[in-house]
Amino acid sequence: MSTPKTIAIIGAGTIGASWASLFLARGLSVRCSDPSAEAETFTRAYVDRALSEAENSLDLAEAQSRLNFLATPGEAADGADFAQENAPERLDLKRRLLAEIEESIADTAIIASSTSGLMPSDMQNGMTRPERFIVGHPFNPPHLLPLVEVVGGRQTSQETIASALTFYAEIGKRPIHLRKEINGHIANRLQAALWREAVHLAVEGVASVSDIDAAVVAGPGLRWALMGPHLTLHLAGGDGGIDKFIGHLGPAFESWWAELGSPRLDANARTLLSEGVREEVGTRQLSELAESRDQALKNLLKFSKPLF
Repeated sequence: MSTPKTIAIIGAGTIGASWASLFLARGLSVRCSDPSAEAETFTRAYVDRALSEAENSLDLAEAQSRLNFLATPGEAADGADFAQENAPERLDLKRRLLAEIEESIADTAIIASSTSGLMPSDMQNGMTRPERFIVGHPFNPPHLLPLVEVVGGRQTSQETIASALTFYAEIGKRPIHLRKEINGHIANRLQAALWREAVHLAVEGVASVSDIDAAVVAGPGLRWALMGPHLTLHLAGGDGGIDKFIGHLGPAFESWWAELGSPRLDANARTLLSEGVREEVGTRQLSELAESRDQALKNLLKFSKPLF
C-alpha cells in the first residue's frame, strides 16, 4: 500500500473529529460522513481548536479547505485511500457501514475501525475484501495521545497489518500490534483492572475517591508516563533488574493479587463514585476539565519522552 493521502472519516463525533484534526495536521485530506445535522459544525470547530493549539502554527483556513463533508459513508469513501470508522459500538451498524465503505473505496485501501472492544473477526465477517480490514483503536483524544492498537482478524492479511503499523507511525502515532484478538484490547483491559481495584478500595472505605485518584496521579502514574509496568519494576530491582525484583517481591505481589477486590457497580457503588467525583471536581465544568487535561497532556508530551 502506498502512503495514504486522502482519509475517509466515518463517524465524526469526538473521536472522529480528533482523528480528523490529526490527519489534517499531517497534511492529509479528509472526507467525513456523519448522520448528525450538527456534525460538520462540531468537527470544524474541533479542528480549529485543536490545530490552533498546535506547535507548528498551521494555516487553519488551508487545513479546513482539505476537510470535506459528504452525505453518505460511500461518498466519503469514494476517492479515499484509507478509512477510519468511528461509529457507535454496535456490530450490526458497523457491518453495514463497512459494506458501504467497501463499495466505494479504492481496492488497495485499508479500512480501520476505532472500536474499543468489538472483535475484528466478527466485524469483517461478510466483507468482500476482509483481508484489508483492521482495528485501529486510539486513546482519547487521538490527535494528542500517541497510542493506537492495531488488531487483525482471522482474515486480515499480514501485509495489511504491516502497512497500517507503518502508516500510523508515519503520522506520529505509537502503534502496537496485538497478536491475538481479545475483548477490550490491551490498554482498556489494563485500565479496567486498575479501576476495578480503585472501585473496591472506595467501596471498602479504604480512602476517598479523590485520595485514590491522587495515589495514582502523584505516584505510579508519573512513572507510567515514561515506562510501562515491566520496565518500572525492572528498575525497582536495582542491579539485578526484573529477575531480582520477582525473586524478592514476587511473592508479595502474588499475595496482593489474591486479595484484589471484585466489586460490582451496584447502586451503592454508583452513588459512592458519583458523589466522590462531584466532590473532587467541585465547581469545574466538564469542558473546563477537558481543556485543562488537553493542555497538561501537551505539556507532558513536549517535555517528556517515553523510554521505549
